[in-house]
Amino acid sequence: MVSISSAVRLPPSMAIAQKETFRLLPSFKDHEKIGKPKWGNERMLQIRCSIAASPQNLRAPKIEKLEKTIRIGVLGASGYTGSEIVRLLANHPNFDITLMTADRKAGQSIGSVFPHLITQDLPNMVAIKDADFANVDAVFCCLPHGTTQEIIKGLPAGLKIVDLSADFRLRDIGEYEEWYGQPHRAPELQKEAVYGLTEISREEICSARLVANPGCYPTSIQLPLVPLIKAQLIELRNIIIDSKSGVSGAGRAAKEANLYTEVAEGIHSYGVTRHRHVPEIEQGLSDASHAKVTVSFTPHLMPMSRGMQSTIYVEMTPGVTVEDLYQQLRTSYEGEEFVILLEKGVVPHTRNVRGSNYCFMNVFPDRIPGRAIIISVIDNLVKGASGQALQNLNLMMGFPESTGLLYQPLFP
Repeated sequence: MVSISSAVRLPPSMAIAQKETFRLLPSFKDHEKIGKPKWGNERMLQIRCSIAASPQNLRAPKIEKLEKTIRIGVLGASGYTGSEIVRLLANHPNFDITLMTADRKAGQSIGSVFPHLITQDLPNMVAIKDADFANVDAVFCCLPHGTTQEIIKGLPAGLKIVDLSADFRLRDIGEYEEWYGQPHRAPELQKEAVYGLTEISREEICSARLVANPGCYPTSIQLPLVPLIKAQLIELRNIIIDSKSGVSGAGRAAKEANLYTEVAEGIHSYGVTRHRHVPEIEQGLSDASHAKVTVSFTPHLMPMSRGMQSTIYVEMTPGVTVEDLYQQLRTSYEGEEFVILLEKGVVPHTRNVRGSNYCFMNVFPDRIPGRAIIISVIDNLVKGASGQALQNLNLMMGFPESTGLLYQPLFP
């Protein structure tokens, strides 16, 4: 029903008084369902029209803020993970961005750096040295590894922090130095950092001040393997992992290896036996088994912008079947919002999780007796980075962890 408050020119016999009520019928089909007009106080008119709006009117409406508002700082907003945080927070009812930093883009708006975010009314980015944290309650740190430890060490003690770099993921600071080639600069903070694989460490994350957000490869690998290892359904030896990532996983910095002609029309294996996510993967699997786990892991860059697939080959313990693995994953993730075990026989595809916080997985029998193949897919920038970071901060701040994250995958 529509209330008319402006003059409408009609023949005298059909004159309508101001603010008289009538019904707009969107189609002739709807008109047939309702029946013929009954001319009385209510007039039925079928109107065809087009509406033009100014660009200002096309801007997305503000999301109404509910309950308390948390003031958010995004450190490193000019990178891919930082821009994903901004995109996701556009629909968060409780989180407002009050600070964004980007040293090389200081003074610029987020829309000038990422035109797809031009509708967002946010403060201009500033250099980290000029950042004022007086109006910030929580921080997403999206800075490169090696720079984050010193910066987080200098932040106000009352801030809640989710760090998307690798700087606090490894509990053993000696192992950090071995794999990242430099000493750990905040060993005291490392002691309080909680590794934030949300579905596995939910209780610890809720009470944490500093959460180390997992890497993209480790997320796609640990989500299917940790429940199976805890249930002692697979052997700890001979775990082979073949992972493939979109090029955005390599970051936004200009690198020759990431040029279009270097990555297009081919597959690029890298970090063979020495990828920096190896100790993170092995740390999580060793925690699940209470024994040292060593894996064979090879990552590949694919000629696509985003998406990640891990294909994992495992040996089952004696007497265990693929059906047992399937049922364990089903039990472990039943009721989970973002981890989805597909129907038996359905192969997960990266295109079906693009732009979302979902992880799709499934398990298949190998042709080699006693072995199984697990396939897990995520969006490397969402569940593999910024989406999981938001999931974690929701828990840390006492909100439902799915808040602001129920975007459906983008397809095609």
